[in-house]
Amino acid sequence: MGSPFSTPQAEDARGRYIPLAVGAGVIVLIVIAVFVFSRNRPQNSGPQPEDPYATNLRVSDVKVSRAENFVGGSVTYVQGQIANMGEKTITGATVEVVFRNTLGEVVDRQTQQLTLIQERKTYTDSVSLAQLPLTPNMQHEFRLTFEHISADWNQGLPEMRFLKLSTK
Repeated sequence: MGSPFSTPQAEDARGRYIPLAVGAGVIVLIVIAVFVFSRNRPQNSGPQPEDPYATNLRVSDVKVSRAENFVGGSVTYVQGQIANMGEKTITGATVEVVFRNTLGEVVDRQTQQLTLIQERKTYTDSVSLAQLPLTPNMQHEFRLTFEHISADWNQGLPEMRFLKLSTK
């Protein structure tokens, strides 16, 4: 007759491999899911086209400045004047800003919403075009704020393109 303790040890040895098999199965399912979902993503076909209404915008007096933020990092501002020479009111603008190195190569490409500068009684504020629309034949000062730009940037004026404009 066998010892009463030998049977549980045999069952315990088989039970030890069940969690390993389940874990391996989960990992295989995750790898398959990542493969399937990554195949169906649209491929980036290069730069996005500029919005057709962008031909009605005039950007001038562009300047780049830097300031220290509250946590000791630096913030880069691109400021200038924007004029709406078209017949529509602009209520939103997505801008692509391209930074280049000394060889003319693209080292950073960022997209963000254009904001206009509004003077308040005690401070200067950046407001969205939804709050302060750019009406036809109107010119206003704008600001773009960047917290992280490639260290390889040549510190020159970046290129700006208007990818999407909301008009009414």
